[in-house]
Amino acid sequence: MVDDEENILSSLKRLLRRDGYRILTASGGEAGLEILAANAVDVIISDQRMPNMTGVEFLRRVKTLYPDTVRLVLSGYTEFQSITDAINEGAIYKFLTKPWDDEQLRASILEAFRIKALADENRRLSDELLLANQQLRVVLDEKQRQLQRDEVVLGIGQEILQLVPLPIIGLDDDDMVVFANAEADRLFGQGAPLIGSFAQAVLPPALLDIIGGAVGEHRWAQGGLDWPVNYQRIGFNAATQGRVLVLGPAARP
Repeated sequence: MVDDEENILSSLKRLLRRDGYRILTASGGEAGLEILAANAVDVIISDQRMPNMTGVEFLRRVKTLYPDTVRLVLSGYTEFQSITDAINEGAIYKFLTKPWDDEQLRASILEAFRIKALADENRRLSDELLLANQQLRVVLDEKQRQLQRDEVVLGIGQEILQLVPLPIIGLDDDDMVVFANAEADRLFGQGAPLIGSFAQAVLPPALLDIIGGAVGEHRWAQGGLDWPVNYQRIGFNAATQGRVLVLGPAARP
């Protein structure tokens, strides 16, 4: 509370002490600023007419330095224009007149503390939301970096498989070709891409029998050549599963 009349400060302290507030008093604006610099304050009540600095001038400075405080003017002088301007600027929350009604004054101060508590809670929630968004951004950025690394690894792996001089074919559970290297395209697609075709349309019956049977090592004879065939299921730890055929070097029986 800021007022240049000591008897006013004493009366206010007697009135408000029963409400459990920690009350700090100052006899002018400069003294009030010194108190604010050394103490955390929620609600400020200031007289309007004081030497050296009016209440409106004081509370304008308080708004700049301590914008989270709730500021009230309690005055017997009705300088409506300056007070109205200060209220419109947000420097003052409410104007109260002297002499005051005890219960009305207590209710206004209680309301000011409720507004302060609500504003503090809103700031806390905003800070938590900001922190959560920052943490989410960190996670998303790391996921993006991981995806980029996975794409690089996948691209390198596919390029390596394309260079393997043995036919390799990957099938999904619907028997669609989802991977075929260049050697598989040459052998079964006459150079055309096999990806997107169904196994029944591009693979010979003997290989269809293999993919319809047990996994493991098999043999496939074609055109006077004997091919070792390794048939396996893949994707046990993935959302989708499939099968892979790897044909070894052909030899004459």
